[in-house]
Amino acid sequence: MKLAFLYAGQGSQHAGMGRDMYEANADFRAAFDAAHLDFDLKSVCFDDPEGVINQTQYTQPCMVAFAVGMTAAFYAKGIRPEYAAGLSLGEYSALNAAGVLDAATTVELVAFRGKAMAKAAEGIECGMTAVMMLDRDKLQACCDQASDLGVVQICNLNCPGQLVIGGEKAAVDKATELAKAAGAKRCVPLKVSGPFHTSLMHPAGDALAERFKTVDFKPMQFPVLFNCLGREKADGQTIPELLERQVQSSVYMEDTIRRLAELGVDTVVEIGPGHALSGFVKKTVGTAIRCIPVETAEQFDAAVAELTKEG
Repeated sequence: MKLAFLYAGQGSQHAGMGRDMYEANADFRAAFDAAHLDFDLKSVCFDDPEGVINQTQYTQPCMVAFAVGMTAAFYAKGIRPEYAAGLSLGEYSALNAAGVLDAATTVELVAFRGKAMAKAAEGIECGMTAVMMLDRDKLQACCDQASDLGVVQICNLNCPGQLVIGGEKAAVDKATELAKAAGAKRCVPLKVSGPFHTSLMHPAGDALAERFKTVDFKPMQFPVLFNCLGREKADGQTIPELLERQVQSSVYMEDTIRRLAELGVDTVVEIGPGHALSGFVKKTVGTAIRCIPVETAEQFDAAVAELTKEG
């Protein structure tokens, strides 16, 4: 068995996520509680009384606190991956898994990232649309044609037949019309609070670059596959540089999944709420990679039993 951990991104969050693991698992609890934030992480993540968990400045630290807690719980059971990757903010969780960032630093960094992204989005009427069954070159041509109305880019390349465009609403709407005319089977508008993974996030990238100057990035204990590359980093590329680039450029998840298969990965543990990434894996490489989604304490226990038996 060759194992990878794959970490969920924004969009699958919900109130109550992680509560059962927090109550049942001391290792999860210690990692979850490690960060010092300016809001009550447990209250938002477990109960969300103010209804803010879907605001990106709250979503990001909640999702990553869950992820670092789950990683700590797996490591305490002796289960470690050979590779890791994550969707957008999930990349920070992957870097925590690889020993680059400790739990507290990881959560505090994504809390900063969430605020920087929210600030960069202020005053922008944005849009995001999932485009089904249109290849990336044709969709890129649609974006190019619509760019006279503003910024519109392919921001997520999730799996075959599922791409996402984002940017300024007028340009996204025009590109969506063009995509339908070019043969897209379906175009689904998505609820978003900002033009994430587009050039409009450049101010957030600049803010992160400054913050990274104060962070100690330790060597990777195993390879992480990076969003903006769709693979491992090359010699000479630095992690801060790639994270700065990530927030304002496309997420190559399909390429990442194909690369994991090339590397011989046959089992993926998807860490996070939901199982969207498992769906991307299945649509990209079929049954070549087995997926084990883990969100609840029950799923964690079942995954530990299965992986320990095979390991």
